[in-house]
Amino acid sequence: MELVLTQVDLEPLPKQKPEPFVFKNEGLLTSSYKEEIQDNFFHSKPTSIFGVKQKVKSNLYQCSLSVDAILKLTVFTLVIIAIVS
Repeated sequence: MELVLTQVDLEPLPKQKPEPFVFKNEGLLTSSYKEEIQDNFFHSKPTSIFGVKQKVKSNLYQCSLSVDAILKLTVFTLVIIAIVS
């Protein structure tokens, strides 16, 4: 059996630029309705129903992440304490 080793100089990968968010609403809607949806999406007022819904969703998502982190940390510390003692 023979082992062949080769060395190839590889160029580093170029850094990727973050792509801006592009709002695309496709479907059977009219163009004026699409423009209104896009405007509401980016410029929603906090007093509008859409703005309130977005704020509630954002708060629920952030709250669930912190609860998950606390639970994982608690389980981790309990496992470490059980292993050490």
